[in-house]
Amino acid sequence: MSVSMRGAAAVVGVAEMHYKRGESPYTEQQMTIRAILDACSDAGVSPREIDGFVSYAGGSNDGPILGAALMIDELRWSNMMWGGGGGSVAAALINAATAIATGQAQCVVVYRAMSQADTGRLGYAKYHYGSHFLAHGVGSPAQICAMRTQSMLEHDGVPREAMRSLVLAAYQHAQQNPTAQGYGRPLDADTYDGSRLIAEPFHLYDCSRESDGAVALVLVADERARELRSDPAYLLAGAQGAPGGYCERIDNDAQYSTAGFGPANNGKPGVAERLWTAAGLGPDDVDVVQVYENFSGPAVAALIDHRLCPPGEAAGSVMTVENLTAPQGKLPVNTSGGNLADAFVNGLNLAVEAVRQIRGTSTNQVDGARTSLFIGGPMAPLVSSVLFAHEDVL
Repeated sequence: MSVSMRGAAAVVGVAEMHYKRGESPYTEQQMTIRAILDACSDAGVSPREIDGFVSYAGGSNDGPILGAALMIDELRWSNMMWGGGGGSVAAALINAATAIATGQAQCVVVYRAMSQADTGRLGYAKYHYGSHFLAHGVGSPAQICAMRTQSMLEHDGVPREAMRSLVLAAYQHAQQNPTAQGYGRPLDADTYDGSRLIAEPFHLYDCSRESDGAVALVLVADERARELRSDPAYLLAGAQGAPGGYCERIDNDAQYSTAGFGPANNGKPGVAERLWTAAGLGPDDVDVVQVYENFSGPAVAALIDHRLCPPGEAAGSVMTVENLTAPQGKLPVNTSGGNLADAFVNGLNLAVEAVRQIRGTSTNQVDGARTSLFIGGPMAPLVSSVLFAHEDVL
């Protein structure tokens, strides 16, 4: 018997904190607990009600450890989503919703914390990149994604300006967000173009920040969500995966410049199309997007994979600063400033902004937003997406 996840779970509590890289006064565990307590307060639930814990991309603060610290009544669900980097960030939300929809848990928290003092920097990838890359000195996420992005520009014909527009829109949004690390630091095209190259074609501002911080989101079943608050963000649909062998072995040239959300190797629908099918909606029904930008190029590729933006040269007609900026733009993207201009807590802070758009509380609010798409880390071994919705959409 299949179980429908459409609107079965909703986010009722969110919390985030972030600091400049290496400047957190707290450990990862301390930040995680503080974020969970704040998210529970936002939801109006006792921390002892939490019976499920879900995280992703590694970390040592698992469910039993956090459950003991929070003095929960019972632990029923404790899972980690694998896949490398932030590709599995949206999948973690799907994991939590699955537990709730199937009755395995009733109150699940999705969380992530990062502290340079605890886990070091992210500059060199020690996993998911095989010896064929490492033997030639190619091992950082910037280098890998740069090669894929260069293919998107040269082979697919996507204009370089599409990346710049994404970055400038993020910084423009950050100027309205007092907690963003880019707040008070506006970016113009000349400064962007004149910044140093990191890994061609990425300039400095194409690369995401590294931050210390923690994020937590509390999910409950739909009926409980309605009791707790008037504006829950329902998980309308979610999908995860990637074409076979996408990043774990020699890259498939046919898939090289995509973000990994496209069709499977057997031609069956990939992550993006499975998301639209499950939601019963399409790209034209999306009001606002939060897309994980480890780097600007993969984010553009992710928008193309989701059919939010046309491929090739035509991408330039959609990827303009005006079009990507709230509230007037037709495709508002990364309205908090995103990983580029707000903060980078492995992308989970983007999910909080996606929820704020449904609540109507963003610092760059899209008027009447009823659907809010969150796209996890593109060009990763596993990618994932979640579509949040207002109750009106159910």
